[in-house]
Amino acid sequence: MNHSIDDLGEEALRLGATHAVRIDARSIDYSQDFRRLCEENKCGQYGTNWMCPPAVGTFEELQRKVKCYSDGLLFQTVHQLSNSLDWKGMKEAFRVHDAVLRRIIDHMSTCYDAKEILALGAGPCTTCDKCSAPDGEPCRFPNLAVASCESYGIDVARLVGHYGIPYHHGKNTVSYVGCILFTPP
Repeated sequence: MNHSIDDLGEEALRLGATHAVRIDARSIDYSQDFRRLCEENKCGQYGTNWMCPPAVGTFEELQRKVKCYSDGLLFQTVHQLSNSLDWKGMKEAFRVHDAVLRRIIDHMSTCYDAKEILALGAGPCTTCDKCSAPDGEPCRFPNLAVASCESYGIDVARLVGHYGIPYHHGKNTVSYVGCILFTPP
């Protein structure tokens, strides 16, 4: 079934996103601060995942890559936690967000060849249980691997704010953001 790319935001909501909007890829703001957080290994993934720095590419290379696309789908999933330290809930919310991202990618493949889109998620790529990067082996599933918006230096808070999506959703919630870039035919 071939869906119209114009209905992408509505389809993303149907597939599990809390908020979704089509964006102009040229409206994306970048900040080296996010890459610096990666380099400081704030999440523990630096140098351990093909889709995280440094393996994913330099800040400049990734900006050039994004600039090849004119449009995008920006989406967010919002999840309730039992309390602000509910790490198990945050991990489950991340898993749900990644599943939503994968469903949206599958949907977009009805409109585009996978090589014509750039999917960016939240956090490290989770395609494999253990990434092959630390072993010096090539990525096992490069067509399924997904980098994070932050690894590309995208200012996610500013981007969602620009499109009227709240970044914070109140006490005991966590939200994750994804972005799929493309150029319409």
